[in-house]
Amino acid sequence: MELSMELNESLKSRIESLVDSDRVVLFMKGTRVHPQCGFSAATVGILDSLVPKYTTFNVLEDQGVREGIKTFSDWPTIPQLYIDREFVGGCDIVKQMFNNGELHEMLGVQAPDRTPPEVRVSDAAAAVIANALQANPGSAVHLSIDGRWQHSFNLGPMEGHEVRAESNGVALLLDVASAQKAKGLSIDIEETVQGTAFRIDNPNAPAPVGRMSPTEFAAARDEDGASPTLVDVRTSEERTRAVIEGSILLDDDGLKVVSALPKDTKLVFYCHTGVRSLGAAEHFRAEGFTDVHNLEGGIDAWSREVDPAVPRY
Repeated sequence: MELSMELNESLKSRIESLVDSDRVVLFMKGTRVHPQCGFSAATVGILDSLVPKYTTFNVLEDQGVREGIKTFSDWPTIPQLYIDREFVGGCDIVKQMFNNGELHEMLGVQAPDRTPPEVRVSDAAAAVIANALQANPGSAVHLSIDGRWQHSFNLGPMEGHEVRAESNGVALLLDVASAQKAKGLSIDIEETVQGTAFRIDNPNAPAPVGRMSPTEFAAARDEDGASPTLVDVRTSEERTRAVIEGSILLDDDGLKVVSALPKDTKLVFYCHTGVRSLGAAEHFRAEGFTDVHNLEGGIDAWSREVDPAVPRY
């Protein structure tokens, strides 16, 4: 593999220092809480399930590192994972190593639980699946559940690392992470305006991210002993311009604090207008938090509707 960019000594030294900065280092697009591409999000999801602490570097904020890391690793794409200063690979390799247990071994964590989940496939769903398999000989049914608890089916060959769940004569192949999320899952059929579709009931899925208006949050905060935890996902520079008092800034230290809270803690996330905070709320929902909300309109709406003393920007 040939990459055209040549590293100058200054950039090479900087990248080496980033690789040396922690045992686990991920070069990615976006941040751990705000991944900005699907491959980075998938890699973060895997690491989050295995280790509580690791370092990420957002290549979108540094064009030199973004291009230089490709030459440094002799690898053309982002994300890129390093463990103990050794280049591991990109998203597809990390997924493969996660599913076959190599990543667990490299990180020194317990091997993945490959116990097949108990699932229930209705007669109607089993008939639909059987017809699909008959039309695609040699294929198997793969079920994946992503970090946002979205379920997707596809037909394809067996890869060998999957966890196999069976119900009503149907075999479902799941990756390790999906298998853990599928315990007790039920699959049926429903008719929609788009036609026949699978209806999935997953008892493990946390409630969707709720929407909370500034006035609703103000009322909740005034209730004795029931104040939600308010999390600010903006930059430090934005926080110096305006802040809702009592909130936790989601920097590295804040991430540790929020991540350590009980999973049933009521969390409310805010940013400037409510867009970035929704992504952060989805991240913590995927981490297993069950009472997660987004402050609609962000701090700008808070200034307009609740506290005009908070500056607008």
